[in-house]
Amino acid sequence: MKESPEVGTPEGEMPPSFPPERLEEASTQASPSPGDQAGPAESGAAAGSEDSEPDEDLADDKRLAEDEKRASFLRSSLETLAIVAVALLVSVVIKTFFVQAFYVPSGSMESTLKPGDRIAVNRMVDSAGDINRGDVVVFVDPGNWLGDVPDNRPAWRRGISNALQTVGLLPADSGKHLVKRVIGVGGDRVKCCTAAGNLTVNGVELKETYLDRGVRPSEVAFDVVVPKGKLWVMGDNRSNSRDSRYHASSEGNGFVPVDNVVGRAWAIFYPFSRFGGIPSASSVFSSVP
Repeated sequence: MKESPEVGTPEGEMPPSFPPERLEEASTQASPSPGDQAGPAESGAAAGSEDSEPDEDLADDKRLAEDEKRASFLRSSLETLAIVAVALLVSVVIKTFFVQAFYVPSGSMESTLKPGDRIAVNRMVDSAGDINRGDVVVFVDPGNWLGDVPDNRPAWRRGISNALQTVGLLPADSGKHLVKRVIGVGGDRVKCCTAAGNLTVNGVELKETYLDRGVRPSEVAFDVVVPKGKLWVMGDNRSNSRDSRYHASSEGNGFVPVDNVVGRAWAIFYPFSRFGGIPSASSVFSSVP
């Protein structure tokens, strides 16, 4: 006698452990296709490639930025050097042909000029036709008027000072220059003193308004005729000025060659409390023929 099958179960078949659709779904997940297996590897490779490209771009940008920085620094340096070179060139040109600064070390021109004054000198006034009586001029020592003044500064300071003076960035010192007032030009007869104690030029008695009150026009008597191309100069502080009077018996007879004149002093630019032009003395000599 045959056994009857279970109720509701077809004969000869085993019941599935889960529905067929779930089996197919699980099979699909458990056994990926070859293409699916390659997918993660390819995806990872692609990710790695995408990560490396930004790093290379950043490195290139950094190199470009550094190159631009170096180029910018080089341009700035060249521009600065060019500006400095042009400034020095202009300074040399101005000093050579137009204006030069000088330092006043002594009181021989007081109180028109005082020790420590820095003065601007017009270098274009350096010929006999340009120099007039009453002008305050700077000139090269014509015959050891200053004597031998030793320079005790260290060599490096002298070198820097000389270099700055050469290009006009520092006032020239008084080592070889003097500043005095022109009293007589070529052909003039200058004499001292009248009964009133004054100077005369070509017989005309002078009222020297630039002398401080109480200053005598001269404590030394003299009578000279200025040769052509020469000048007779005196300091405004007559009792404290080793000028033409005190060198009348030495080489050159106290006369200053016009060729030694650097220029006419026309302004004080330092100290600021004394800033301004040097007053003209042309009226003092207006009656001199």
